[in-house]
Amino acid sequence: MDVSKARELAQAQMPTVRENLATLVAHRSIAFPGFPPEPMKAIADDLVRMFTEAGVEGVHLREIEGGYPAVFAEIPGPQGSPVVTMYAHYDVQPAPESQGWTVDPWSLTEGEDGRLYGRGSADDKSGVVAILATLAAFEGKPPVTVRLCLEGEEETGSHIEAHVENHPEDFRSDVFVVADSGNQSVGRPALTTGLRGDCSVTVHLRTVDKALHSGLFGGAAPDALVALVQLLASMYDETGATVIEGLDSFDWPDEEDIDEEGFRASAAVLDGVQLQGSGRLSSRLWSRPAATVIGIDAPPVEGAANIVIPQASARISLRIVPGCDPQVQLDALEKHLREHTPRGAQLEIGDYKLFGAWKAAEGGPATTVAESAMSDAFGAPCGQHGSGGSIPLVQTFLDTSPGAEAILWGAEDEEKARIHGPDESVDPKELEDLIVAQILFLARLAEQS
Repeated sequence: MDVSKARELAQAQMPTVRENLATLVAHRSIAFPGFPPEPMKAIADDLVRMFTEAGVEGVHLREIEGGYPAVFAEIPGPQGSPVVTMYAHYDVQPAPESQGWTVDPWSLTEGEDGRLYGRGSADDKSGVVAILATLAAFEGKPPVTVRLCLEGEEETGSHIEAHVENHPEDFRSDVFVVADSGNQSVGRPALTTGLRGDCSVTVHLRTVDKALHSGLFGGAAPDALVALVQLLASMYDETGATVIEGLDSFDWPDEEDIDEEGFRASAAVLDGVQLQGSGRLSSRLWSRPAATVIGIDAPPVEGAANIVIPQASARISLRIVPGCDPQVQLDALEKHLREHTPRGAQLEIGDYKLFGAWKAAEGGPATTVAESAMSDAFGAPCGQHGSGGSIPLVQTFLDTSPGAEAILWGAEDEEKARIHGPDESVDPKELEDLIVAQILFLARLAEQS
């Protein structure tokens, strides 16, 4: 298929794409504990309807043990054609008022810049509607066998990895297309070829049996919060780079680096505040480890008393690099914490959580087709970049199908989409170009076979 035909098919879908995206954004599909389940059921039912109306036969809700259902379908292609699993997720992050939204997060709103705003408009309801439009362009009958899998718990404690491990025969594929990523900036196409993993632990420090008067005992009695601060600080050098011994690290191979000014604007870094680490931004973000203290339990400032604090706790999230052995990284983190605990403070480490990192194999035939589809759809050479985020399901998918390839792309441009933050948005042209690329990819994959 040539790009002009794919573009014609995609453009015909765009009015419906906007309508469907507006419907999906209006669903407060938050899978986190404590949020109501009704919006999750409502959006799943809407998705079954949308895909059925697009001509997809047999689309249904597949129960996921212990979690919300996945929207699933198996669409047979011609005999002997490749099998492609197409994945996205329909759940979203919360959107509390405290984030500082300037638009209603639950109503798709077109801004003066032409972008479409709303929670999930990018992550990952853009991926959902892109897959929907791609299948609709083929009237529900793509030229390859497609297994549709739309998850409902990607943003929280997902149960789908265990489900895939328990039912590998239902997910075996030649290619896994994961529409939950994006280009660095609009119109600059790239495949995501590396994902950092995550090792998370909670540390508890104890120094004395009870709170002590800081005037009578301070200066000699060991303070647990001071010890915790010193332990956490030991994970970083003077630039803020993570320097835990034994962690894997490498330089990202792309010659073109991330623009620092654009990154500062995207990250909303305050004027005068220096970035952490040193060296190329691409390496800092994609191929070097990064420890983050994501929570601390200690007395709050309000109502604080003049005491030596007996115990304090922190939650540490360590992003680990593509291609590493996650257990080795976790062992290195634990070893560092034990060796750097100050002055014999009692240390307890628990609540372990481990997500493996992923690195794409180089030179695969499906990857080559995907690169050409992206280049033609966006009208620019397709590059490769990494992501600091984690999608554990990618490796779980690949484990079901030795030799299979994973293609990661999407409409969540990292420059302006602001996923998980206030005023999340998607660029409609980016979305259209992604649909063109997916149409070309499926058509050319079939032609190649």
